[in-house]
Amino acid sequence: MVLLDTYGRVATDLRVSLTDRCNLRCVYCMPEEGLQWLAKPDLLTDDEIVRLIRIAVTLLGVTEVRFTGGEPLLRPGLVSIVERSARLTPRPRMSLTTNGIGLKRTAGALKAAGLDRINVSLDTLRPEVFQRLTRRDRHQDVLDGLRAAREAGLTPVKVNTVLMPGLNDDEAPELLAWALAEGYELRFIEQMPLDAQHGWKREGMITAGDILNTLRARFTLTPEGGEERGSSPAERWLVDGGPHRVGVIGSVTRPFCAACDRTRLTADGQVRTCLFAQEETDLRAALRSDAPDEEIAGMWRAAMRGKKAGSGLDDPSFLQPSRPMSAIGG
Repeated sequence: MVLLDTYGRVATDLRVSLTDRCNLRCVYCMPEEGLQWLAKPDLLTDDEIVRLIRIAVTLLGVTEVRFTGGEPLLRPGLVSIVERSARLTPRPRMSLTTNGIGLKRTAGALKAAGLDRINVSLDTLRPEVFQRLTRRDRHQDVLDGLRAAREAGLTPVKVNTVLMPGLNDDEAPELLAWALAEGYELRFIEQMPLDAQHGWKREGMITAGDILNTLRARFTLTPEGGEERGSSPAERWLVDGGPHRVGVIGSVTRPFCAACDRTRLTADGQVRTCLFAQEETDLRAALRSDAPDEEIAGMWRAAMRGKKAGSGLDDPSFLQPSRPMSAIGG
């Protein structure tokens, strides 16, 4: 059995949020102060997380698992969760999305535990801009974490960048040149309406088209593998003929909903069919009432059958989810 929705899409990619907490306060994600975290009893335990991953992989056809947050490196049991998940048969391919703080000391252990690759968020090469964007002075820690990930073999190391008007919107070519020199794969991501303070405005967003136009002023970009990207969120482009490439994720203006293959699990055990879903299915309660694996799998299948055709971002009646990105999982 698989996670099939009514539009014929099969979810094989599971995003697992390990915590809603973060040690940065990025302006496009969180307010500077006042965001209330999930209470510890509401969070899934390590055992519960591993059990749900096992159900997804062995009963529901999931082949890819990405650990997210909040900031997943803040989860004390992260390495153990990765190690236990790597023992599953069939073994899922595993990745991690992180802000890179703390990665310098954990990259080797994560690789040894079975993590395959990593995505690190970095929006600027300028320490002073980093501090304005994140409200924290941790720029060098992120750079150190990136190098540690590369040296540990968590490749390809991908760098996720969000461009914000008046802050770093002039840095796209500079960031790409740096990524090419360092051997990282850069991916620009449109800002999405998932900030806790609900400050997102479509008219102020740097679009995928804007990013590509800026990059083309300095680089030659050729679509990789033609125009179709399938279930990949990123449109990928060869830079100056290759082999290096850059990705652009136009979640708002160039969505990939028609081929989406994702299912999401929040840190408190809720299944979400989409980043922008308004509904959730509570698997934590089922876990804690000793429901058997097949019953939980059935609940997950039922949730995915309710997945909508798209995110609804282009609908005038679109409502931003009540949960911010940090509480959903990237």
